[in-house]
Amino acid sequence: MNAKPLMIKGPAGNTPPLRDGLRAIAPTVRSVLLFSLCINVLMFVSPLYMLQVYDRVMSSRSVGTLIAITVIAGFLLAMYGLLEMTRTRVLVRAGMMFDEKIAEPAFNAIHRGMLRRPGGNLGQGLRDVDTLREFLTGAGLLAFCDAPWFPVFVFGAFLLHPWYGWIAIVGSIVIWGLTLLNEVLTRRDLTEATAASMVASQRAATTFRNIEVLQAMGMLGALRSIWSGVHLTHLGWQARASDRAGTLMAGTKFFRTFLQTAILGVGGYLAIQREISPGGIIAGSIIIGRALQPMELAVGNWKGFVAARGAYKRLRELFELAGTQPAQMPLPKPLGAVSVESVLAAAPGQRTAILRGVNFLLPAGEVLCIVGPSGAGKTTLARVLTGIWPIASGALRLDGYDLSQWDPQELGQYIGYLPQDVELFSGTVAQNISRFQDAANPEDIIAASTLAGCHEVIQQMADGYNTQIGDGGQALSGGQRQRVALARALYGNPSLVVLDEPNSNLDSAGEDALTQAIRALKTTGTTVVLITHKINILATADKILVMAGGVVQSYGPRDEILSRLAGPRAVPSPPTQQPATPANTATTQFAHISPGVAR
Repeated sequence: MNAKPLMIKGPAGNTPPLRDGLRAIAPTVRSVLLFSLCINVLMFVSPLYMLQVYDRVMSSRSVGTLIAITVIAGFLLAMYGLLEMTRTRVLVRAGMMFDEKIAEPAFNAIHRGMLRRPGGNLGQGLRDVDTLREFLTGAGLLAFCDAPWFPVFVFGAFLLHPWYGWIAIVGSIVIWGLTLLNEVLTRRDLTEATAASMVASQRAATTFRNIEVLQAMGMLGALRSIWSGVHLTHLGWQARASDRAGTLMAGTKFFRTFLQTAILGVGGYLAIQREISPGGIIAGSIIIGRALQPMELAVGNWKGFVAARGAYKRLRELFELAGTQPAQMPLPKPLGAVSVESVLAAAPGQRTAILRGVNFLLPAGEVLCIVGPSGAGKTTLARVLTGIWPIASGALRLDGYDLSQWDPQELGQYIGYLPQDVELFSGTVAQNISRFQDAANPEDIIAASTLAGCHEVIQQMADGYNTQIGDGGQALSGGQRQRVALARALYGNPSLVVLDEPNSNLDSAGEDALTQAIRALKTTGTTVVLITHKINILATADKILVMAGGVVQSYGPRDEILSRLAGPRAVPSPPTQQPATPANTATTQFAHISPGVAR
């Protein structure tokens, strides 16, 4: 059967959390601009003080005048310091407000985004929130808040002498031009360096998550070489950008130093020509220096601005990818009846369908075993049933409600899921079983572990249910992880339990406990969907669904399906027989269960 291409679209993208965060700090930014106005006006205190000292005090030799203007200048400069401190504190509070508005939505967006684009380095989003917050509350934003008052200082320079005004304008144009040139010449290099750095970090993290395999099979050197190649690519782009930026920064520093010298030289010439007073030399130097300060701050914080711009772009893309989770009306706890109607589904981000027209009805309280060869789509069906992967077409209903009508967090309370690759979280055994609920009932935790057959196993651990299992459950064996994960799936009396290869790491005692757990779930009316390759667990099934190539080959009562699967083994196919049909292929590939039927 040819693969059918399809496109799965998520909800319409928008960026309300990002907008909400920026809108939340907008009043604060306006206050900071007001503070900046007062601060920049007070910056004229120093040049005016120098003018009075050189032009009035030195000529009159009046100590009283010197003391008076010094006290006034000191008071105004104290106000300047107080306003600077207040402005900084206001920005810090704004950063906390911004983080409060956007951090948790970003966390949720990463969760939804990774479901829609598995393998994407979306975890960068939390670091992007920090980067953007630090820029909005640091010197970078202050430089932009001070920039609008540049004309005020240029006007003050013109009042001293027109030459001073033109020096301020030309100097700012040159400094800003060098900054823009730096941006143009390094943007691509920095973008490539950032991308390579993220890939290198992701590869390193993936490598060290499989440290035992690396050690056992001597793969460290090979994977280190792969990481090193990406890392060197990052360093190459970074070095190229740094070389260009360093050259331009050196040119900027030279020009700034030369400009400061030229201001004093021009001032000396104007004083010789008696066009300004001696105090005007110092005052002009201070005023022009203050006029150029926002430009210099912008240059000094340009790297932070570029990082914040990239973070904003990535966050916007993240929220667009994740979309929004519409509010859903709370629904009653389901009984567990499952209806799958012509479901077509693919892996997120892929165009090739894995499930093609899957149909079946599973009444509440029954046990369904899904069997079939590897690559048949069984795990994909489990992910679709639990709402992990979206469907492209068709309908998936739980107690008559389409799965999209449920709030995911609410639905999760009624579903137990044991994935094929067990993932536990850093914490205690009890926390993992209770799904990290704050108000978990110890009796419910023990009941779930007893049902999963691991209560005695947990009791024998060093700290019992308080045992720290480490990142990913590394302190436990494979069988222990699987049994703890089974207890987590059974916690809270879920209505639907989906188990994907739950006995892959279990010994005979563990398999017996699993069988007893499934039978106990049947007595409580819990619907169970079980994916397995082992024969003995089929005895617990009410119905069996056979899959091959993403298509349902057979579905019906257990004894009826097992009799069909057992039949073809009795009569081997002759060598000259024409190619098998999909149904026969599925039967042949699953024919290994027939000895169990015979028994």
